[in-house]
This record gives sequence, structure tokens and C-alpha cells, in this order.
Amino acid sequence: MIIDSSKKILIVGLGLLGGCYAMALKKKGYDVSAIDIRKESIDYAVEHNLIDRGTTKVDAELIASADIIVFALYPHIFIDWIKQNGHLIKKGTVVTDVTGVKGCVVYEVQSLLPEGVEFIAAHPMAGREVFGVENSDDSIFRGANYIVVPTEKNSYSAIELCKSLGQELGFADVSVLPPERHDEMIAFLSQLTHCIAVSLMCASDDPNLLRYTGDSFRDLTRIANINDEMWSELFLANRQTLLSQMDAYKTTFERLYNCVKNNDREEMRSMMRISSERRRNFDKKD
Repeated sequence: MIIDSSKKILIVGLGLLGGCYAMALKKKGYDVSAIDIRKESIDYAVEHNLIDRGTTKVDAELIASADIIVFALYPHIFIDWIKQNGHLIKKGTVVTDVTGVKGCVVYEVQSLLPEGVEFIAAHPMAGREVFGVENSDDSIFRGANYIVVPTEKNSYSAIELCKSLGQELGFADVSVLPPERHDEMIAFLSQLTHCIAVSLMCASDDPNLLRYTGDSFRDLTRIANINDEMWSELFLANRQTLLSQMDAYKTTFERLYNCVKNNDREEMRSMMRISSERRRNFDKKD
């Protein structure tokens, strides 16, 4: 399914991801508008041809004119926005998002929207260690994964439209997961990895680290340059699932710890062989 190019797309929240969506969709010829509380973000996006128009206000006419609305907001702000302004969305509009957790968002948003407005959740598995629309670069979508997260309330047509949106944005792989399975996978693949990176950076305050570090430390801690406001909310929104993954990681780390402590080279090598075999599956093929 290809999205009709005449569809008007509204992006609510013009940060990094919202800006990347706008950039990719404008290049495809879509009519793109935006709402963001920062005038500087709107002005930048208009000046650099990321959007056709934008506003810092909740513009009823602009909202009602949209055929597809993409919410690029923190989870609690997204829910509050729908509570306050969801009634302005016209019947037939498809709503989607970029939110990093789903279980605490999807069902509530679906219950809040007016009849005839469908919310189909999505998660672009892409990002950068910088913030703001000024750093928008839609190339981050190339080679990346995009997850569509439907519930039993979603129609086939909305799911297909959301999948097509991922393809239009340039994602390499589009998959479908229910909210609970999504949050389980994200807890391990994204949230736990950020926990590890943050913990590692907090484990030593030696001022000489920078002088002696190599690529391995830089690679492992790249994501430790973190948006603390956003990620702390995501961690707590997915708290129980993340804690389960952290417990599983602690068990595995303890196993490796004991290998070193007990001079158990064979078990250590076994873990390293498993690690190498599984990691090769992630190497991108040309």
C-alpha cells in the first residue's frame, strides 16, 4: 500500500525525530505541517523547507485539515495533548506516534480519541545523540528498523498505512509487534543498553580516561550521551519489564564475573563463542 501523495500530514512535536519525519516526507512531496511550542523550531523548519507551515498554537483548523497526524512527544505529554485536544481531530484521520514505550500509551490514547479516529502506534528504531529539529537528518532511517504496534482495535487498512509510512520514510525493515511484546523487546535492545552505557560512564571518574581510551570504550558508551528527561520517563514507564531484563543481565554478568574469579577459562571462552556467533547476525550486509 502506497500512501496517497495528496494526504496532508501534521507532525506534533518538532524535535529531532519529528524533524527527521518532516524532512523525509517533504522530499517525497507530501504536504507537511507542524505544531511545536518553540517558535524557533517552527521558524527553522519553514526556513529549511522541512515543513510547508507551522504554528506554536493548538490550531483547530490545521488539526482538522490533517489526514495523518504523527505525534513526536514524550509519553505523558502525548496523552495530555490527546485529552485536551483530541476532539479537534476529524473523523477518518489516522494518528500514529514515535513513542519509545507502548503498553502505557496505546490503550489509553485509543480510548480517548473520538469515534472514527484511529490510532496505530509505531516506533522508529533510529536516533542520534543530539536533540532538536536543527539536527534533523533523515539518513538515520536508512538501514534502520521500524516497528508497527497494533492492537485488536486497529483495522487492516490503518496497519498497512502505517507500514507504508515506514517504507516512505526510508526504513530498511518494517515489522509488526503487539504492545506487550514490543515493550519486552525494547527493554532489552534499547533501554537495557542505555542502562549499561550510563552505568559504565558512572563507574569511574578518573580524569585520565580520555587520554587512554580506545574505540571499544567509545563504541560501547556512545549512547551514554543521553537525554535524561526523556530516557528517565521511558525507563519508569516500562519499569517492570526493564527490571526483569536488568535482572537477567545481572545474572549473566555474574556468570562471567565468576569465570574470571575462579580462573574458569573454558566457561569464559564458551560465553565468548556464543557472543561472537550471535553478534555476527547483527552485522549489516551490503
